[in-house]
Amino acid sequence: MAKPQKRYVCQSCGSVSHRWAGQCADCSEWNTLVEESTGPVTPFAAKHNLQGGGRAIQLVGLDIEIALPDRLPTGIAELDRALGGGFVEGSATLIGGDPGIGKSTLLLQAAAKLALAGHSVAYVSGEEAADQVRLRARRLGLGTAPVMLAAATSVRDILTTLSQGSPPALVVIDSIQTMHSDLIEGAPGTVSQVRASAQELIRFAKERGTAVVLVGHVTKDGSIAGPRVLEHMVDTVLSFEGERSHQYRILRAIKNRFGGTDEIGVFAMVEEGLTEVANPSALFLTQRDEGVTGTVVFPALEGTRPVLVEIQALVVRLASGATPRRAVVGWDSGRLAMILAVLEARCGLSFSSSEVYLNIAGGYRVQDPAADLAVAAALISALSERPVAIDSVAFGEVALSGEIRPVAHGGLRLKEAGKLGFERAMVPAALTGEKQPLKLSGFKNLGSFVDHMLGRG
Repeated sequence: MAKPQKRYVCQSCGSVSHRWAGQCADCSEWNTLVEESTGPVTPFAAKHNLQGGGRAIQLVGLDIEIALPDRLPTGIAELDRALGGGFVEGSATLIGGDPGIGKSTLLLQAAAKLALAGHSVAYVSGEEAADQVRLRARRLGLGTAPVMLAAATSVRDILTTLSQGSPPALVVIDSIQTMHSDLIEGAPGTVSQVRASAQELIRFAKERGTAVVLVGHVTKDGSIAGPRVLEHMVDTVLSFEGERSHQYRILRAIKNRFGGTDEIGVFAMVEEGLTEVANPSALFLTQRDEGVTGTVVFPALEGTRPVLVEIQALVVRLASGATPRRAVVGWDSGRLAMILAVLEARCGLSFSSSEVYLNIAGGYRVQDPAADLAVAAALISALSERPVAIDSVAFGEVALSGEIRPVAHGGLRLKEAGKLGFERAMVPAALTGEKQPLKLSGFKNLGSFVDHMLGRG
């Protein structure tokens, strides 16, 4: 009789090894390899040629006309914006975020709105009892919504229940790490259980045309826990971001097979739950009557939506011999080091004996490379103690040579700044030839920009 073949699966990254080791060779995590048994390998199975004996599949061309998939608008405009118009029938969506950030609240609100609109919606909780979910719904003012509610962790029981009668339009599974499949040995939350449970739920979505939403836990570094293959299996991956100390939350699409991945949705956490923020620019700006050193307004762009945020910098001079510190909140620390190096090497400004602190106000996280010029302006203002005019914005990408490069959608950024009362902008020189709603100051390199900031000419 053939012996079952053993393999070891990393619980952190999902890589497979045929012998145990203390450290995973792929992700370098320690003590994460767990043994899994597979089916027996026979000489026939090992040597069988797969080029014959199967069922021929039909190959079709790319030019065949197909209808666009139907969507389920949730009635929450910010959620629909991040999804590209709403949930797609027969799709699988994975949403992750820190504990307490509002994932369950957002999905319960979306499920209730769809149910009140006449759609059949099922909400399955594996972490809370049904009464706990019901109490949250009453607190949100959604206690009368006709949502079918259950507390279960067995995937077989869930799919058996959902297969009776017509399938629901939306199914929310909260969370996938608590689900258990009796076809696989292991505790819920392991790589094999998460992969098997998600595969069965996604298969149900594809076969019955139900939109399935899976809630995922995250690790300490913010990535979704479980195997990386889970993100490849689903159609859409959403990340719910924000600081728990701030009331604002950002829903960002990381992957979307039915839309773009550059749109965001902005929410505010209040007593009644998550409310939509139609104009996020007004939230991330500080209202003041006079300029403050080290603060610059930057028009960021998230998809088609410009968002004005305030970049704050603080430079503290240290005594001789002390080791300076660099602290960043809301921006890439490596990019800050690059900007400091360019300012020192190309412009003659010395930050080597000073501590540098950089913060994006309001808990917002900037990923736009156009923020380079605004960060440089904040650093120069903090170092020279010369405030930037409160009616001006700055954007542009800084190269290692000191060149200020143009960025995409400059007109859209300026238009949003003009709507909020800004009158001047510091931009790359390539943008100044066009007619714009603001008074522009264009710069070709960082040296001339520093001269302008310091009033040298």
